Amino acid sequence: MHLLEDFIHQVARQPQRAALLEDNRQLSYHALAWRAGGIAKALRRLAIPREHPIAIALPRGIDASCAVLGILASGHCYLPLDPKAPPQRGQWIVNDARAGAVIGRLPPGDSSLPWLNIDSIAPAPLEPLQGGAETLAAILYTSGSTGTPKGVALSQRALHAFCRWGRELVSLGPQDRIAAIAPLHFDLSTFDLFAVLSVGATTHFLPEKLTMAPSRLTSWLAEWGISGFYTVPSLLCFWSWKGNLSTALLPRLRFILFAGEAFPSAKLRRLAQQLPHVPLHNLYGPTQTNVCCHWPVDPERLTDDHPIPIGAAASGDRLHLDPETGELWVRGPTLSSGYWRAGKLTPHLNPQGWYPTGDRVTTNGSGEYVYLGRLDRMLKVSGHRVEPAEIEATLLSLPEVEECAVVGLETPDDAIVPAAVVVMNAALPMAKLRRHLQQHLPSYMLPAKIQSLAALPRLSNGKPDLAAIQACFAASGPSPSPPPGDTHG
Repeated sequence: MHLLEDFIHQVARQPQRAALLEDNRQLSYHALAWRAGGIAKALRRLAIPREHPIAIALPRGIDASCAVLGILASGHCYLPLDPKAPPQRGQWIVNDARAGAVIGRLPPGDSSLPWLNIDSIAPAPLEPLQGGAETLAAILYTSGSTGTPKGVALSQRALHAFCRWGRELVSLGPQDRIAAIAPLHFDLSTFDLFAVLSVGATTHFLPEKLTMAPSRLTSWLAEWGISGFYTVPSLLCFWSWKGNLSTALLPRLRFILFAGEAFPSAKLRRLAQQLPHVPLHNLYGPTQTNVCCHWPVDPERLTDDHPIPIGAAASGDRLHLDPETGELWVRGPTLSSGYWRAGKLTPHLNPQGWYPTGDRVTTNGSGEYVYLGRLDRMLKVSGHRVEPAEIEATLLSLPEVEECAVVGLETPDDAIVPAAVVVMNAALPMAKLRRHLQQHLPSYMLPAKIQSLAALPRLSNGKPDLAAIQACFAASGPSPSPPPGDTHG
């Protein structure tokens, strides 16, 4: 089944219903299909081999959504770039993915790839090229353990399986108005597009500035009659704290989905008390599995001394707990096809045929899975999976930095932020070091604290003593909270 098949059915069924809304712009299902059809036609005219993804250099919104649908209709998979990331990072991703073209508004200065200006593409009928269920639909680059980003290749089968499960979970229908908050390069966005458009509902793109203005966010949700949305706990915590929810009237809000990081029990309990009639759902899964586990929030079970469960298997997936390490393994229909490296697909399953998540979990007395933390050093920062090795590699690219180490620090808001220690072999102003990081890393990967040491603390085996490094930061005072809007560009 083609990922666009349900959308095309809705175009025929209710062509004039609003599909996408952004600020003062609105696109009907009919108009959306024609804009996507024009993009697909323009791409086919370039005769790019289908194994090359098409990059999207646009912020989330109507234009980027048209590009996604058009790219899929052309037979290619889409490669979303983070508009907030440094240009060097985007160029690295485009080169590594072996992208065949870029769709955007302003052409890059150093790219020889074909460039399609989204504003100059004429509409055309939508005629999707057919492909099998394993045809790749998207390549989402995440922070890589080798020090460089890595692409997670998602098939049409994987996205369709998650979106079908998600729309059934919340009984999504044509009457729904869904707030889209996640950027395209974040896997939460697949629900906002494919699940919503598959049932004839309307996607409303949240104005970016409202992620930092929680009371205005509440007013916006009420004004547009938003019935549900999918976001990360860090934004929900900020919204619960400053969003005037105790006096808010949100009669049409009927569900909230969240994923991407742990939700502190006390803060989730506060949100549940503020919205007693709104079902909350904790969704779990790395990008490689999308959503493989789910817990419908039970406010009566939220206690400060226990982490909230991630629940039971979801989306038709199967889960396995490795008895030796406590690592969660996953197999099933939402599993990604592998990693996309240097334009080629490489497998990511273990010898037993499962995807090892790297997350340590246990089961509680109810038989539900509970997330305990990472087996490795990966950090969850505002919903993003951040590999300290990538930050370290950027630091070590400075000739003055001899050694470094990155750890995660807990903020007063129970969030996690990266922090770095560096050993210098020559004088380097801290402002220059930070400027270098800002030029090469997205904002959520920038260390909240940086300390210069004469030498790294080490264990007896010669490895950096990460606990001792964290203690250095603990002695210097609390860590600042990350900006809640960083995730939602």
